[in-house]
Amino acid sequence: MSRKPVVLLAATLLLPLTGCGGDAEAGDGSTVTVTVGYQSKTINTVTAGTLLRSLGYFERELAARGKREGVTYKVKWQDYATGAPITAQMTAGKIDIGSMGDFPLLINATRGKQLHRPTRLVSVTGYNLRGGLNTIVTAPGSKLSSLKDLRGKKVSTSVGSAADGTLVRALQRADIDPEKDIRKLNQQPAVGASALQAGSTDALSQFVAWPGLLAFQGKAQALYDGAELNLPTFHGVTAREDFAKERPAVLEDFLRAQADATEYLRKQPVAAAESVAKATGLPAEVVYLYNGAHGIATFGPALKPELVDALKKDVPVLKSAKLVGDVDVDAFVDDQYVKRAYGNGYAKALTAAPAPARSELWLKGKNTTRSFATPVELLRQVAAAPGQVRAAYVPDATTGTRWFADKAVWVADGTKLLPFVTRSAAAAYVTGHAGARTVSYAEALKQVS
Repeated sequence: MSRKPVVLLAATLLLPLTGCGGDAEAGDGSTVTVTVGYQSKTINTVTAGTLLRSLGYFERELAARGKREGVTYKVKWQDYATGAPITAQMTAGKIDIGSMGDFPLLINATRGKQLHRPTRLVSVTGYNLRGGLNTIVTAPGSKLSSLKDLRGKKVSTSVGSAADGTLVRALQRADIDPEKDIRKLNQQPAVGASALQAGSTDALSQFVAWPGLLAFQGKAQALYDGAELNLPTFHGVTAREDFAKERPAVLEDFLRAQADATEYLRKQPVAAAESVAKATGLPAEVVYLYNGAHGIATFGPALKPELVDALKKDVPVLKSAKLVGDVDVDAFVDDQYVKRAYGNGYAKALTAAPAPARSELWLKGKNTTRSFATPVELLRQVAAAPGQVRAAYVPDATTGTRWFADKAVWVADGTKLLPFVTRSAAAAYVTGHAGARTVSYAEALKQVS
């Protein structure tokens, strides 16, 4: 399935973006514009959005098709902060293909059916089989140390998002009523981040890349790792049914381009992170936390059964919030296009496993990283390279969720040094292991020196 990257001609990129919604341009009928909605800063959608756009792979596919058919194809990219406006534009017939998280996908399916503009889930972008893409964070130095501390507090999230789903499920497991026992603030991610800094909310539950960004900037600390739920979460690509039926070959072109962008990300993860960082303004170190070789997100377009099953389990959560009614997930999922785009490689893609969790070191001035089997090995290398470390990543000792080494909570247990994303996870380990104690990052580095 892989191909050598092809640089799109500047002239093609500069073509005027006329027409919309996949319809032929008024006049000669020889120009077709395909409109793609994406979320540039939701960086586990990059293979269907930010990275794909920068690589020009979809335009390349359409240029070849146009040459064969005698038609001019153009791509109109529309960037949004969340999935909700993409759904609104799709149900208005103004976006043909869009990418969003699992909870917004179900709302997309519901709205499409209600408004007689049905959509279909046609591929996956990035996923985490335990749920580690969503995190609840608090302000640095906050006295809140566990979910139970959220009772009676203000929590910002984007209602109907995957992060909201994580918040609801996590609170329910902690015997906290998400509707009555907290004050939920429905805010866009950037607004919620500002509210956390201003002290007008006690906690923030958000999706990739906001928790990692705020932690990296020293503006937040993790309170709850979504991977503790041990439920898959993912983002995917949805297409209007009428568009898919009218132009199935174009949709397959998009999915082939997405697969090629996925291959590029896998083979050149640092270059991909730098590209996404340049396009979004996010620090490359944060992009790599999620999208790197051993990142929190695993990328692959295949509609894996475990992800479809997880989507079905999401329906009751959204129903209880009165955001959807019954959703026929099996009818919403349509794998025929991605199967044809992949060809014989699809069966293998369905069973491909995520890369094993490893510690990883990115030194300044390097365009590659080094991975290590244990956090202690990484710490030794960090200690031996003062002032040279651009970023160091370690997997949580319990969930495997990757976090910045200097933002992790470290536990010393004899000769072992174990990193955790949250204080509560570290405390739980210490309670169960006599002699174990939490130590600072500086102490951990000193211990291996």
